Amino acid sequence: MSRDNLNSQSIRGRGTANNPANRFARLEVQPDPEYAEGGISPKTCFYNDDASDVIAVNNSPDVPFDASLNPYRGCEHGCVYCYARPFHEYLDLSPGLDFETKIMVKKDAAQKLRKQLQHPSWKPRTVSVSGVTDPYQPVERKLGVTRRCLEVLAEFRNPFTIVTKNHLVTRDIDILERMAKYNAVRVMISITSLKPDLTGVMEPRTSRPDRRLKAVRELSRIGIPTGVLFAPVIPGLTDEELPRMVSEASQAGALFGSYVLLRLPGAVVPLFEQWLENHYPDRKKKIMNRLKSLRGGKLYDNRFGFRMSGTGVYADQIRQTFQISCRRYGLNTKSSPLSVQRFRRVPSQGELDLY
Repeated sequence: MSRDNLNSQSIRGRGTANNPANRFARLEVQPDPEYAEGGISPKTCFYNDDASDVIAVNNSPDVPFDASLNPYRGCEHGCVYCYARPFHEYLDLSPGLDFETKIMVKKDAAQKLRKQLQHPSWKPRTVSVSGVTDPYQPVERKLGVTRRCLEVLAEFRNPFTIVTKNHLVTRDIDILERMAKYNAVRVMISITSLKPDLTGVMEPRTSRPDRRLKAVRELSRIGIPTGVLFAPVIPGLTDEELPRMVSEASQAGALFGSYVLLRLPGAVVPLFEQWLENHYPDRKKKIMNRLKSLRGGKLYDNRFGFRMSGTGVYADQIRQTFQISCRRYGLNTKSSPLSVQRFRRVPSQGELDLY
């Protein structure tokens, strides 16, 4: 099978069958043709990520946090549009199939998190548990790395937010409920579409839309502040669903919501274009042209203040549709920052009884 033919195929359970070379490497590894021919998904491999620190700090003016924790690098959810795919290039891996089949696991993240929170230099602030890759991807059910990190954050009563596409977040309701009493937690369930057939090929290993809305209901019911992140909004494919998604989120108990327009940095562009060719060839031209209209004629604009929301008439239309929908269905009527007032520095596991 030629490389071109291989690239046009889909692999069941994966967002992409492509494995293009990263920008720093001279070699390009393509999956065995038998996988594409038979629609067989290659096995996911997990590797230990021995990162020195687990809390990353940023100064981006257009993200709502400056500290984040990502227990995993790479994501088995396989969202074809994921803006985090190019980060795998820094690991000498491909942003394509490698990103969803070669996952770096910070197995000792909880221990390192404890040391960072214990250090006198740590100033209590909200930590975003995610920010790059999903903390509740499938392997979390077995490994529990995210849960152990939440347990540490709860010991210190350090506020945190979670963004996820997976119903598995409800497993940790006991921790979330405890932190809610201190106004120290917020959960955002990410919803891209309410169409299960679409999410099944666009983000194949995520929870389906009804399961995500169920997570919103379960969390909201016991008083955990829960919202919905409508992301990414894909013009010409999912944007028309925005009012209905806001309505469904509100009915499920969501208190707040936000949206982010589709971002296609670097290597994500050819992956997304090939995905459209495979699954929505009749819409491909319309979608790509609308994306360019949002970015001043380009497919990507990395300027702060514009990369999340776009510019132009169509971007204004999406923003107005979202704002009107939120007013109509009662989202974002009130909001308050998470509190650091109950933070406590826990010296060691053996001295918890002193606190």
